[in-house]
Amino acid sequence: MLSNKYVRTIMLSNVLLQLGVWVRNFAILLYVTEITHNDPYYVSLISVAEYGPLFLFAIIGGTFADRWRPKRTMIVSDLLSACSVFAVLLVVLSGSWRALLFATLVSAILSQFSQPSAMKLLKQHVPEEQLQSVMAMFQSLTAFFMVIGPVIGTFIYSHYGIEASLAVMGGVFIGSALILVKLPADRMEETGQARSGFLAEMISGLNYVRASRVLKNLGVTFAFAGLAAGLVQPLGVFIIMENLGRDKGFLQWVMMANGAAMLLGGMFIMSKGKTMKPQTMLSLGLLISAAGTVGVGWSHHTALTLVLQTVSGFFYPCIHIGINTLLLRHTETAYMGRVGGIMGPMFMGFMVIGMSVAGYAKGTLSLSAVFTGSGILFLIAVLILLPLLRTKEAGRQALQSRL
Repeated sequence: MLSNKYVRTIMLSNVLLQLGVWVRNFAILLYVTEITHNDPYYVSLISVAEYGPLFLFAIIGGTFADRWRPKRTMIVSDLLSACSVFAVLLVVLSGSWRALLFATLVSAILSQFSQPSAMKLLKQHVPEEQLQSVMAMFQSLTAFFMVIGPVIGTFIYSHYGIEASLAVMGGVFIGSALILVKLPADRMEETGQARSGFLAEMISGLNYVRASRVLKNLGVTFAFAGLAAGLVQPLGVFIIMENLGRDKGFLQWVMMANGAAMLLGGMFIMSKGKTMKPQTMLSLGLLISAAGTVGVGWSHHTALTLVLQTVSGFFYPCIHIGINTLLLRHTETAYMGRVGGIMGPMFMGFMVIGMSVAGYAKGTLSLSAVFTGSGILFLIAVLILLPLLRTKEAGRQALQSRL
């Protein structure tokens, strides 16, 4: 796969972008908590700046990604991110720390333009039989940075301060742009320049998803999986303190075990999971997540909880790899950006809903009941996928030919 210039170049670019994002997340989080004395208002604004653009700009960025040349879009987005970071660095040097939120906001907005363009290039230039392995490779990279990203971000900020952290962020964005320059020039037929207006194209993307049974099922699956994940995500610390009777600092070890298992799972799928259908892989990941979530909610033994988290982490890449592979296989190149812009907010939106009611649910119900409810939501997502499990490859091609 790495012999493919597009995969190799986008992968290397993604390494630098992941590094920049983790340095940004932890440096800004630590700096804001320090300078505001742990003010929850400003800490919460960091999450708003990070996730808000997904809802506001995902479909907009996806639509423009379908209209513009993908290589140029990615390069310009990285360069603009770098410019915004260096501009914020100058402001911070003058004593105004609130501009840090602007740096997070700008880079998060621009990622909604560059990510769909990367997916579009992979769709165009990676053989279909290799798509699943390529998605596994990118998932493994994400898991790898989940393990080492917090360490790197914390180290740079703790030893060199916020100014150096911002300089690293800007540098890696420029480095990513320089790497992407090595990609072959966009062909004119790849530009995606539409003859209709922007709003008409956006509506066309929505209609495209509605017309596809596969994409509609995936959208509903996204919603239930996001709600299930959001319902338990804020409650991990209570599992550590209430169920296991340990200090909340023990949570970092559980997260590291989960992240390491995700890395191994992605690598295993990349090497051994090529023959598994993506819908089967997705269902397997959801089933294991359901069982693991319920088990963690009821477990009062540290060893058992660690085992459940490790097993769940190992199979968790099946969810993202299966979903991304299905999206790539069932979406025409001209619609890649818009479909991604519609599907992404489905997961994140319902995850935020789950996170917002998690505290209330725990206060009303028991901790084990909330985790059981999350497991049930994962099972519902599996049931929604059942029609896709019976879908043959020929049926998929026939469906696409009608779209």
